[in-house]
Amino acid sequence: MIIALDRGLSVLEHLTRYPQGVPISLIASELDIPLSTCHRLLAELQRRDYVRQTRQQGDYVLTTKVVSLGLGFLSSGGIVDIAEPLLERLAQRSGELVRLSIVDEDRLTFVAKSQGLRQQGMRYDPDMGADARLSCTASGHAWLMTLSDERALELVLRQGFGKPGEYGPAAPTTVKALLGFLHAARVRGYAVINEVFAPRMSAIAAPVYRRKDAIGVISIAGPRTRLTAARMHELAPALLEATAELGPISNASTLFGRPALGKG
Repeated sequence: MIIALDRGLSVLEHLTRYPQGVPISLIASELDIPLSTCHRLLAELQRRDYVRQTRQQGDYVLTTKVVSLGLGFLSSGGIVDIAEPLLERLAQRSGELVRLSIVDEDRLTFVAKSQGLRQQGMRYDPDMGADARLSCTASGHAWLMTLSDERALELVLRQGFGKPGEYGPAAPTTVKALLGFLHAARVRGYAVINEVFAPRMSAIAAPVYRRKDAIGVISIAGPRTRLTAARMHELAPALLEATAELGPISNASTLFGRPALGKG
């Protein structure tokens, strides 16, 4: 039963990599699951409306049920309602994309966003519900800066630095380079990246504290042509004001009320 559950969850996670669909043979091969077992798992997931088959090739794709479960969970936790006015205010002030991510054990997950009024040029708009890449996102750095070097490196090495070329040209690929980012962020009080997560993009982020624990992160991201180093420095006080305001009122959210990892 446990093996079947583990394999079923692995299939769901694997399908997130193939939004256009993937044949059962490839799923079984990449997950090292017997084809007959994979067929039974997919049949049960399809029965429960978590996956469906495309009409053309019979490939399997995820349905929106997983998304609806996550959104329902966030809605019941109250976090989006609590943070929404703060994110909108910061988005209006910056004109860029403002995101909130929350700490859940050893993960940092994007859960809410507000887009500024700027509509021309590039837009930086990652999907909600994704985990932040800790080594090369401003949000990841903002959380890691609140932890000890040892704990921060443990989390990054568990997730991985990613492959060269997947991120921006300035993305850290070594422990030494990453620690340089984190130490600078601690001195500054917030994280700043420039062409680290993606080419031609920059971002600034700061942790949300409840008491002494970082329970989330608010970030501002946009094209480096607009979000220059000077502009990020100019926006820093407004960002820190928003995180300071969200921390105390986060007690009203059951999601934010979960135990967060501290500095140990």
